[in-house]
Amino acid sequence: MTLAFTVYGVAQPKGNMRAINLKGMKFPIVTDSNRSVKSWSQLVAQAASDAISAMPASARSVNDGPVRLTVAFYLPRPSKFKRGAPAACITRPDWDKLARAIGDALEGVAYADDKQIVEAVVGKFYAGVDDVPHASVRVEPTAGVVPLVVAPAPLPLFEGVL
Repeated sequence: MTLAFTVYGVAQPKGNMRAINLKGMKFPIVTDSNRSVKSWSQLVAQAASDAISAMPASARSVNDGPVRLTVAFYLPRPSKFKRGAPAACITRPDWDKLARAIGDALEGVAYADDKQIVEAVVGKFYAGVDDVPHASVRVEPTAGVVPLVVAPAPLPLFEGVL
């Protein structure tokens, strides 16, 4: 099942988990440092659920194998955005925390567990002038990644000169 949908709203990053240990408590309280991520996760899960319900009944199944997650985040433009500036967003939040929020939100909706994500393609851009901030998400089954070959680092420019 290939699932593609759009979530409208400002994407929220998955924050760091904090444990609060109060005196007299047997177990600590674990909380997320970003309080807005819960509502964002609910929007993502609802959009995915709506997209699944619009699919034919034969295609509605939770992926149980490896999946590829492709996400494009379109974040709000800064107030002093220069004309002709690149559309790529190089400000906070980090792409990995944004993607982690999406991955966690889709657990039990598009796939059983986020450990099934073996490939991810993530982009972070500014929304168009008249566009609403949003995230475009695609989840599809994959056969897995062919091991990537990373080229060795180039030799230092002046090696052996001394």
